[in-house]
Amino acid sequence: MPGCLVCCDTQFDTQSGRNYNNDTRRLVLCGRLIITEPKKQGDDMEKVIKSREVRKAVEKKTAKPYPGFPLTAHPSGRWCKKHQGRQHYFGPVSDWKAALTRYEHEWPYIIAGRVPPPIEADGLRIRGLANQYLTHKRGLLTNGELSDRSFRDYLRTCEVIVEAFGRERLVSDLRAEDFARLRVSLSDTRNANSLGNEINRIRGVFKYAFDAALIETPIRFGPGFARPSKKTLRIERQQKQQEHGKRMLEAADLRAILKAASQPLKAMILLGANCGLGQSDLSNLPKSALNLETGWLDYPRPKTGVERRCPLWPETVEALQQAIAIRPKPKDPADEKLIFVTKYGLRWVKATAKSNDDAIAKEFAKLLVKLDLKRPGVNFYALRHGFQTAAGGSRDPEAVSHVMGHADASMAGLYREGISDDRLKAVCEHVRNWLWPDAATKLEGGE
Repeated sequence: MPGCLVCCDTQFDTQSGRNYNNDTRRLVLCGRLIITEPKKQGDDMEKVIKSREVRKAVEKKTAKPYPGFPLTAHPSGRWCKKHQGRQHYFGPVSDWKAALTRYEHEWPYIIAGRVPPPIEADGLRIRGLANQYLTHKRGLLTNGELSDRSFRDYLRTCEVIVEAFGRERLVSDLRAEDFARLRVSLSDTRNANSLGNEINRIRGVFKYAFDAALIETPIRFGPGFARPSKKTLRIERQQKQQEHGKRMLEAADLRAILKAASQPLKAMILLGANCGLGQSDLSNLPKSALNLETGWLDYPRPKTGVERRCPLWPETVEALQQAIAIRPKPKDPADEKLIFVTKYGLRWVKATAKSNDDAIAKEFAKLLVKLDLKRPGVNFYALRHGFQTAAGGSRDPEAVSHVMGHADASMAGLYREGISDDRLKAVCEHVRNWLWPDAATKLEGGE
């Protein structure tokens, strides 16, 4: 009979569900032998190992509550998940929410080879730490003490921690081997520099837990969760330079870019080459920071708040005058103070706590592709690398750092009350001579 179960070579009482002889019992489904096993006295037919066809039928009958649900319905009527060949159960299929809660609590311990504590155990859990840490950082963001980009980094770091350890894992239960495994996982998708930054942020999250008295003792990360060494960073950087070249544009390439660029991108490129400004600096650049009559930029760096003063080249002043003359009307009245807005009247860089839309980087990348200059590591920020490299030939590192907006934490920096304008002019003129080495190349438009 199609679809019927037949128990052969044994006497089976359908009323009591018991076998009465010592022969080998065979389970036949639809005429096919599914399993053979020695019969055990008093065996219950419901406890016979289910065939693959029976198992699939049960799983199909119990649909998952939503796509991506991590558990599978077991023929015994429980939600389950297998790890290293062993089935783990998390509750009846009739209550998937409770099963999911138990899974989220126990699974990190199971894959770590540890016995899960009771779900009612007291203590700070990963989800609680992540929420409190991000609440703290959001307060700094609201007060203007933290940038949107930094907050996004912290948010992604908390997501990494939750994914690695589980939402319900007790923070006090974390061990050095947990962090060692996390580092191995992170290194698969990050270069040495990015790995080091991520490790720093993760350590910062758990340091916050101790500093905020959320846990009684500091977390021991162990030696397997250290930042990559400086030697590793140097070797990786040298390998990238050998493969892709330096992270800067040579003078001839920069001249070609200026020749092909249109306004206002041309003015922004010149500010990057002249003063080392980045995309966020340019997007937030206020009119009050520029004095085109005297040819000076006074603009503390938004990222660090460090004072920055820079003399403007004649080519930069001319390009800025052209860009300001054709600037569209901003959509937001608050952006009226800005030097640059897009043709739609919006900011060039729109940063939020969850995303970052950088139109300057996009337009510059299009220009690089058009001129066949695009390669890994070369983007708009390469202008800042180029300024630092070229300005180093002026042999005035303090003046170079002042133009770049770098903080000087040395004792000399604490005592220094300023850099003379003559020194700043000498630095920027040195970079200008690098870009246009002779009068023949100093033509209108930067050709």
